Amino acid sequence: MVDLDFTYNMTFEELSGDCSQERMDSVAKALEEVLVSALPQGCITVGVYEAAKSLNVDPDNVVLCILATDDEDVKDVALQIHFTLIQAFCCENDINILRVNNTSRLAQILGGSKQSGGEPMDLHCVLVTSPHSTSWKDPALSKVNRFCRESRCMDQWVPIINLPDR
Repeated sequence: MVDLDFTYNMTFEELSGDCSQERMDSVAKALEEVLVSALPQGCITVGVYEAAKSLNVDPDNVVLCILATDDEDVKDVALQIHFTLIQAFCCENDINILRVNNTSRLAQILGGSKQSGGEPMDLHCVLVTSPHSTSWKDPALSKVNRFCRESRCMDQWVPIINLPDR
C-alpha cells in the first residue's frame, strides 16, 4: 500500500498570494486603461460634489465609481461620511465601486492635480460614465466590473486597488 499522506506547511493565503497580487496588478492596469480611454470622451466626473450631482441626475449612465484616499484622508470625518453616502447610493443603484489608495497616481492618469482655473482637483471621487452615443464595450472596463462583482460575492463590497507609482 502506498502512503499518500502529504504535509503542506503553507497556508491558503500564502498559496494564493502570488495569484492575488497578479490579479490586483491586472485590475489596476485595467482601471488605468478605463480612465485613459474615458478621459478624451468626456466620460469622467471628478469631485465629491460633482459626482453626487451626476449620480442624482443620471445614475443609469454611471458605469464605475472610484473613491480615492491617501493615508491622511482616513482621519477626515466629513470625507468618510460623503464616502458612506456615495457607497450606499452606488450599491442601491448597482454601480460598481472601487477604492484607490494613491491619489497622486490617479492625478497623473487624469492629467494633473489642478483644474483649468488653477484650483486643485478633488480626486476623492471619480465617476466613469458611459458615452451616450454608443454602448461602451471596453475589455478593460469588463475586467474591472468582473473584479467588482467577484469581490461582492466574497462580501467585499468596496474592494481596494493599489495604483502603483510610475
